[in-house]
Amino acid sequence: MAVDFKKRRRRVKLRVKIEEIDYKNADLLKNFINDKGRIKPARVNGASAKLQRKIAKAVKRARNIALIPYTKVEK
Repeated sequence: MAVDFKKRRRRVKLRVKIEEIDYKNADLLKNFINDKGRIKPARVNGASAKLQRKIAKAVKRARNIALIPYTKVEK
């Protein structure tokens, strides 16, 4: 009897240091936002929990002062 096991997903390595996450760097923060304008989850980003909290806080601050939009407007 052959049993098929699912292969484990590999975690994507994030190439950003914690010190580089800043709300003023809108170009970097756009990498962590999907096409609808929502923050990508940590399992997609490959970020640790600590780094994901910093990303979320920076994105929310950047949205608040209008550096990045809350949603993507399609025409």
